Amino acid sequence: MGTFLIAGTVVLFLLGFNNHVWWLAAAFLLFVYVQYGRNSSSASSTGSGGPPASAGNYQQYRERRDQQAKWERRYRRERPFESRRQDRDKS
Repeated sequence: MGTFLIAGTVVLFLLGFNNHVWWLAAAFLLFVYVQYGRNSSSASSTGSGGPPASAGNYQQYRERRDQQAKWERRYRRERPFESRRQDRDKS
């Protein structure tokens, strides 16, 4: 998504040499990218790294972690041979 916004900004900037209104559109697209593009990408990467920032995020983290553990237990229960093979391959 960010790639499309940057490419669109460049195209609008180049079109702006003929009509300066396109430069305003390019500036607006750049503003949208800086305002929303970076925030959405950094919010999705917080779950894989350090601790969550607030209690709401921690509760969401716990729910995701518990759901993942539930899926893993179900997978092991339904596919015992595959899970044993995977354990054997890890060690």
